[in-house]
Amino acid sequence: MSKQRIAQVIFLSIVGIIAFVVIYVILKRPEPASPPLVITLQPRPTAEPATPTPATINVYVSGAVNKPDVYALPLNSIVKDAIFAAGGATDEADLDRINLATKLADQMQVYVPSQGEAAVPVSNGSAPGAATDKININTASVEELDKLPGIGPSLANAIIDYRTKNGPFKQIEDINDVKGIGDALFEKIKEQIAVGP
Repeated sequence: MSKQRIAQVIFLSIVGIIAFVVIYVILKRPEPASPPLVITLQPRPTAEPATPTPATINVYVSGAVNKPDVYALPLNSIVKDAIFAAGGATDEADLDRINLATKLADQMQVYVPSQGEAAVPVSNGSAPGAATDKININTASVEELDKLPGIGPSLANAIIDYRTKNGPFKQIEDINDVKGIGDALFEKIKEQIAVGP
């Protein structure tokens, strides 16, 4: 075999080997790796504070109004709102004698005086300036009722539940309609209770 022929065989062999290696590398090359999965932790959303249910207060409206009663009013209500809830003032009412802008609190009483009558301020329990320190059973809290002889927390709650359901007591004897209060207990408390200012 001539030197030229040997050189050709070697050249072709080298070319073949190179081609084989290139094809092998191309076929065996690993697929490009997908970009690494990045997990970004988002801060946990803070729970939105629940919208509070509008709080209500119970206010006893009496005097020169069309529908005296205990009314549940929104928190931050004023005297004017209480009178409106009670059907408005009567023709005899003297609204100039009371402050319609006074802010109310739970278990307050709003007394609307008639013309010529002295104004009675918004009060908690019995009206200030009343001649007696009797407990107003239409506006007294559980704590105030609990001070009465023979009336514990459960009977005090029963009194409040009764007046809320049936409206204010018209006279002190009506408290006998509350379950658990009999004649003997009424005799003990009758000198210490009232139904209005």
